[in-house]
Amino acid sequence: MNDAIRLVLRAAGWRAGGRRVAFQACDDSDAATGLWSEAICRANALAYAADPNVLGVVGTYNSGCAKVMIPLLGSAPGGGLAMVSPGNTLVCLTQPSPGCTGGEPSSLYPRRRNYARVVPNDAYQGAGLALFAMRERIRSVYVLYAGADAQALGAARTFRGAARALGVKVVGFSPWDVSASSYLGLMRQVARKSPSGVLLAGLTEENGARVIKDKVAVLGANGGKVKLLAPDGFAQQSTIDLAGPAARGMFASVPGRVPQNLLGPGRRLVSELRREVGGAVELFAPYAGQAAEVLLKAIARGGSRSGVIAAMFKTRVHDGITGSFSILRSGDPSVGPITVSVARKSFLPVRELHPGPALVSAARRG
Repeated sequence: MNDAIRLVLRAAGWRAGGRRVAFQACDDSDAATGLWSEAICRANALAYAADPNVLGVVGTYNSGCAKVMIPLLGSAPGGGLAMVSPGNTLVCLTQPSPGCTGGEPSSLYPRRRNYARVVPNDAYQGAGLALFAMRERIRSVYVLYAGADAQALGAARTFRGAARALGVKVVGFSPWDVSASSYLGLMRQVARKSPSGVLLAGLTEENGARVIKDKVAVLGANGGKVKLLAPDGFAQQSTIDLAGPAARGMFASVPGRVPQNLLGPGRRLVSELRREVGGAVELFAPYAGQAAEVLLKAIARGGSRSGVIAAMFKTRVHDGITGSFSILRSGDPSVGPITVSVARKSFLPVRELHPGPALVSAARRG
């Protein structure tokens, strides 16, 4: 993702209009766990806000980190600091939902909206996965979610809401303990409900590989009677690397289009990235490039911190890296395609879905 940002800036000559720009990549993860750290996210946000040379932030990847940073950046001197995310999907960052327990999204914006994203939110992804399940004749699904993760619960709820609207039966809804050493007992509990599919909402890093292995041990291969579905927290090469053969045949969704389905600028960026990194391109890399492009244009038009925020919400992208879209007043992109991929040696796209507004609304209600 950082490579994609640099390629976009290089193509722009490291300029936004007449202004020279630079890029600094900042880590928000805890070295011990590999997961994002609330303390580091907070420290990063305060550092960005305090530095007058910072006119915008590309990020974050994790929605929980964004939830920490958005109000701190919104209160930054100079009218707030713009943030454009390539990876956040939590509904509550931009729209109200029954799962928003802290007054979000209003509570995140003490002054004005300063946040946008270039990927559709979890309501689209839940709707897309439920639509995929229906079309694959997966009639009943047991939903599992990473118990300590608010976004995982949110993603699980959006799938449940859309599944109910489509007549896909949700036969169970349970958390998994991310620190457990075995999930065989949990999977036997799932098996008693005789589902034709299992949905995993969470991250690979949340002991996801062990969950996948134990699902296969109890319920059989993912290509068999009980299919395995997951949203974007599992749609990365590390899922296949860590779970090994057990991952084969599982389906994972990503918000938007995957690199193989991109056209024009998106396809060129992916080709350049392949040459740059010498291998496969992560699914979210093009979205990082698109976020950088949106922010560059906003800096060119806005100039000041306050002006960049105003310009960001006037964004209209035509045939950009990830297609054509505008930024809505909520901060969401105006289009919401969802791509479902299947795990082989890597994740290979099998279907692009475009859930309608009524199904997305049902997903958001959970």
